[in-house]
Amino acid sequence: MLLSCHGVELSDAFLSVSKAISNKVTNPILEGIKITAEDDTLTLSATDTELSIERKIKANIKTEGEAVVPGKFITEFIKKLTNEMIELELNEKNQMLIRYDDSHSIIQCYNVLEYPSFEKLESSEYFAISKKDLKTIINKTRFSVAVDDSRPILKGVLFDIDKNILNAVALDGYRLAKVKKNIRSNLTISIVIPARSLDEISRILDDSDDMINVYVDKSTLMVDFGDTKVTTRLLEGDFVNYKQIISANYETICVINKTQFEDALERASLLSKVGQGNCVKFEIKEKNLCITSNSEIGNVKENVPVNTSGKDLLIAFNARYFIESLRANQEEFVKICFNSPANPCVIVPVEGDEFLYLKLPVSICLLYTTPSPRDRSVSSIPSSGW
Repeated sequence: MLLSCHGVELSDAFLSVSKAISNKVTNPILEGIKITAEDDTLTLSATDTELSIERKIKANIKTEGEAVVPGKFITEFIKKLTNEMIELELNEKNQMLIRYDDSHSIIQCYNVLEYPSFEKLESSEYFAISKKDLKTIINKTRFSVAVDDSRPILKGVLFDIDKNILNAVALDGYRLAKVKKNIRSNLTISIVIPARSLDEISRILDDSDDMINVYVDKSTLMVDFGDTKVTTRLLEGDFVNYKQIISANYETICVINKTQFEDALERASLLSKVGQGNCVKFEIKEKNLCITSNSEIGNVKENVPVNTSGKDLLIAFNARYFIESLRANQEEFVKICFNSPANPCVIVPVEGDEFLYLKLPVSICLLYTTPSPRDRSVSSIPSSGW
C-alpha cells in the first residue's frame, strides 16, 4: 500500500470512524481502524461489532492494499499534523510509514486477517428523512432512554413507521418521549435503535433540509450520508406498547409559557436536589401554578400564571424530568394535561401532535416529611412504573 492524501480530510475521516471504537474492548483488534486503498479512494472503517462507521475520501493511490492501524493513536497523531499532504506506506513488516515534510513516523499494524467483517445490510428497503428532522427526533427523545440493563430493549429508541409517518418513542419506566415526523416511505415496520448508535448518527447530522436514506431490515439499520455510512445492529425484543400508556382524556389542562415554567422549575429544583430527591410539588388553582420545594436549607415557592380548564389539582413530580422535556423544545407555550395525583401527565404542543412527553408523578405523602440522608433516594420514586 502506498498513497498520499490531504491531511485535513484524513484527520477528519479518522476522527469520524474512531467514534465506533468502544472504550470497553475485549478483543484488541477492535481497537484498530481498517484502511483500504483501492482505485482513487481511501476507505476507513471501525466497528465494535454492534456499531460500524465507514468513511471514504479521495486519495492518490499508487499501490492498492489494506491495513489495520491502532485507532485512538493514529487519530490523535494525524490530528496534530498540519501538513497539506500526508503519505502512507505499508511495508513488508506490517508497519505503517507516515511521511510529512522531511519527517516520518512508523507504527506497527494489526493483522488485517483478524479484523472482523461487519455484516453488510443488503436490504433495498429504506425511508427518506431530512437531516434536520432526524436530528430533531434524536434530540427530543434520547434523554428518556433507560440507562440500566434490567430491560435492554429500553436502551434504544423505537422507530414505529407506518408508511409516511414516523413515531419515535423512548421511555425508561418513569417517563416517555414521543416525536412524530413525516417521512418518505412505503414501509410498515417497528425497530429499536440503540441509543449509542443514535448519538453517533446525531454527531454527523446537520440542521439542513437535505434528504438522506435510511436502509433497514429486521436486524440492521444503515444511514447513508454519501461519503459516510453508519451501520448498527438493532435491539431485539418487544418494546412497550406505548399507545396503551397514553390517555385520551384529561381532567385538568393548563397552557403555560414554556420559558417562565422552565425558569421556575430550575430555581425550585436547586433546593429539591438537596433534600427531596429532585421532587417538586405542583398546585394548580385559579389560573395559577404554584411550584414548591423544600429541604433543611429552606423552601422555594414559585407562582406561574396559566390558562386552566378543569379541576384544581395537587401533584408532585421529578423536576429534572420536566426540565429535560422543556429544554428539548422551542415552543413559546406548551399544554400540560393531568388527571389525578396518581396518574401520569403529558406535555404536548398547544396545536398539533409533533411531540408528547409523559411523566409519572411522585407520591405526595413522601414530600411532607424530610427524609433522612439514608432514605432520601426514596422520595424520588414515582408512584408506579411500567
